[in-house]
Amino acid sequence: MTTILVVDDEQEMRILVEMHLQMAGLQVIQAENGNEAIELLRSKDIDLILLDVMMPEKDGFTVCKEIRQFSEVPIIYLTALDAKSDLVKGLQLGGDDYVVKPFTAIELTARINAILRRTGYSSTSDTITKGILVNDIAARQLKRDDSKIALTLKEYELIYLFMENEGKVFSREQLLELLWGINYEGGTRTVDTHIKTLRLKLGEVAGKYIETVWGIGYRFEVIE
Repeated sequence: MTTILVVDDEQEMRILVEMHLQMAGLQVIQAENGNEAIELLRSKDIDLILLDVMMPEKDGFTVCKEIRQFSEVPIIYLTALDAKSDLVKGLQLGGDDYVVKPFTAIELTARINAILRRTGYSSTSDTITKGILVNDIAARQLKRDDSKIALTLKEYELIYLFMENEGKVFSREQLLELLWGINYEGGTRTVDTHIKTLRLKLGEVAGKYIETVWGIGYRFEVIE
């Protein structure tokens, strides 16, 4: 199982990120500061590090610089900074990518999978095939029988999450939090509306693939 090291001085943020990543099938280890992160990296098999930038005593850029002295493990910064100079600095020090707070769980998971594929730390394929649906992850494109299906960003994120987690039931609340973010103020009808339009675009296979689990939410499962 892919193991992610989450480094953040805020316990609430570490717990929230861990919850989201576990829902995506990833194993998580936590560290509350840079020194603890380095010790864990030396003693455990870590596939990728999510590294907060704004930490006391030793910031994320300094931690990344120290890690690069002995490891090439992929590093994604979690940052509230959006100044290009800061982000360029982080990448020059050896970071592989960055995600600006606030972010959604699906965005974070997609970034993680993309980095793991690109760096060779994961055997994850660039495509997901379920029945007659093919998801080209790099192109963010869904195809049905080699025909492209035009999707909005949220529709694509929905089908991406479903195809990655075939057979798993997601409540409307979980989908809302994963795709729209924990601070989203809209109701769960937003999820129902997007599911409806996604089904329309999938056509007659939608009923075989996206199942309503009454009283709970939705599940994706290929039924031939």
